[in-house]
Amino acid sequence: METLAQSVSTIAPTATPVATIPLVCALAGNGTWLAYVLATSAVLLVALCVSKFARYSASPGSLYSYTATVLPPAFGAIAAWSLLLAYVATGSSVIAGFYHYGNLLLRDATGHGTSAVFLSILVTAISIGIAWRDVKISARLMLWIEAVSVSLILIVVVLVLVRHGMHLDRQQFQLRGMTGSGLRLGLVMALFSFVGFESATTLGAEARNPLKTIPRAVIQCALLAGGIFIVCAYTELLGVRGAGYDLGTSQAPMRVLAVVGGVPFLGLLIDIGALVSMFACTLACITAAARVLLLMSHTSLAHRSLRATHLRNETPGRALLVTGIAAVLPTAILAARGAGGLDVYGWMGSLATYGFIVAYALVSIALPRYLRVHGVYRPGAQIIPWLACFAMLLALAGNLYPVPEGPYGKLPYIYLAYLVAGMLWFFWNTRRAALVENQVESAASVAQREAK
Repeated sequence: METLAQSVSTIAPTATPVATIPLVCALAGNGTWLAYVLATSAVLLVALCVSKFARYSASPGSLYSYTATVLPPAFGAIAAWSLLLAYVATGSSVIAGFYHYGNLLLRDATGHGTSAVFLSILVTAISIGIAWRDVKISARLMLWIEAVSVSLILIVVVLVLVRHGMHLDRQQFQLRGMTGSGLRLGLVMALFSFVGFESATTLGAEARNPLKTIPRAVIQCALLAGGIFIVCAYTELLGVRGAGYDLGTSQAPMRVLAVVGGVPFLGLLIDIGALVSMFACTLACITAAARVLLLMSHTSLAHRSLRATHLRNETPGRALLVTGIAAVLPTAILAARGAGGLDVYGWMGSLATYGFIVAYALVSIALPRYLRVHGVYRPGAQIIPWLACFAMLLALAGNLYPVPEGPYGKLPYIYLAYLVAGMLWFFWNTRRAALVENQVESAASVAQREAK
């Protein structure tokens, strides 16, 4: 259950109906449901590739380990830095979501909000503390809370569909008003709903019976999440528009939907569930990022001091602290500058998606060679990896050209600058290691000559 909880918590399925679907709708409009159909199809292809790896290997480095074992070291480094950014930026995104819903609920209860920076630091500090002690107990609790929240959302969705009747929404199925550029930008945000579905792989040998439970958790998360998100996307646009509101600008869409469904009290409960879901995702992202950073330190991609683990808890304390600070810093800075929680959620989420897309594509490329190494390659085994890689590259290319306007247009350059810095560090370390090795060999040869 803890293995499944790691992936479920990182996906944060409650966060998609309350925060991500409105952002997708603002971009794709009546094509929101189509964006989620395409995203689900692409993610399922990647999930099949990741589950194949997980059947033969249990490593805390997750996708980085899978890529580094069969591809050249430079590709492994790209996967590592991309995955690290992806988990950290996802953490930043859900921290922003936490302070948005935290202040929303505080205003309802007291009429006043509180500092967004304070809420950001608070949720990060608690998450680091729990991850440092023991993530298993909290993971099981978060899984049940997510299950309750998603159940409430599905109840509201069913009630809205029942009230609307059996006829279909023609505006959505005719994709009225949707543009190609809106769909491609919406697709990236739709993919963000799924990112982290593979994070169960970061637990490695910590999971019980990892070669069976991890592949199962990866496939289950992709399938269940995809089905829920498609239904929610269609129903939210239908219900919120029917109530006279714009889903793309709604700050609390499930409250509107609950009123439409005739159960307004469930809207408040879902918002509380969203707050807890954002916290659970913060914890899961910091946990996953710390384990990736831990393995990177063992392969000289990060400083060796990050290899340290707690003697009793056996958790990577220093790596947890570094990833936690890296996650909260951009959110706290943007919050201090007055940025809205949902805006930061969208910006950091899109940045995270670039890292995940690149990591997913590299894993798909690596799978056929990995199967050959393990002697389990079968004819046609390369078809799914090729399709998965093509889907990821298509999503990436569609958002790099033409470059989007506004803040979203700056994100590709931020990702590329970060990746260049990481690769420069990799090449410098590789060269330094080669020089040290040559010096050792030279000293050994001199000692041999003197001995003769």
